[in-house]
Amino acid sequence: MGWSRWRTGWFLGGILLLGVALLPPVAPFAHEDFRGHMVQHMLIGMYAPPALVLAAPVTLLLRTLPAASGRRLTSALHSPPARVAAHPAVALALSTGSLAVLYFTPLYNATMGNAAAHWLLHAHFLMSGCLFAYVIAGPDPAPARPGVRARLCYLGVAIAAHAVISQLMYGGFWVDVHASIVQVQGGAEIMYYGGDIAELLLAAALVATWRPEPRRAGRGASVTA
Repeated sequence: MGWSRWRTGWFLGGILLLGVALLPPVAPFAHEDFRGHMVQHMLIGMYAPPALVLAAPVTLLLRTLPAASGRRLTSALHSPPARVAAHPAVALALSTGSLAVLYFTPLYNATMGNAAAHWLLHAHFLMSGCLFAYVIAGPDPAPARPGVRARLCYLGVAIAAHAVISQLMYGGFWVDVHASIVQVQGGAEIMYYGGDIAELLLAAALVATWRPEPRRAGRGASVTA
């Protein structure tokens, strides 16, 4: 059975978004201006991940790997560490909760002065974004994934948290970013509006990938002749 062109398109779209984020003109802008950093953050952490996740890379691996390797991958996906990592609360803390740590402590300024730390920050944005998108709307199998209502609730918390962090940043409360007020406020606006759009797209992906569970006959159902 052939692979879906839509999934291939999602993967290529995600790679394209990463390329836009990591190449000129966005990359130099991100090093010079906090607003550029926020654009880069949005692309790497909130727009590319859903596209990559919707490509269903785990399903593709399970289809192409030898049987023994596929069983090992399935076992790894159902291992206790994978179950913990795939819990929406953990994914939410890593993807959204870490933003408060980044911008309300000296961590952001430290990463800007160290190339290795800066690339680690990019990796964190990408991996945590992919994890959250996978837990919320990924078509790939996930251990103990909660129902649609629960996932929508977690997504709502993420939307609210992004809004609070960006508003605190815009108002200059607790923010620890070495940049001008204009840059910080501009970055906060990008985070506020860009985050809302990305999370609404993720909600749409959740609805689009949702499949109702088949109904099961009740135990006491009567049989008619």
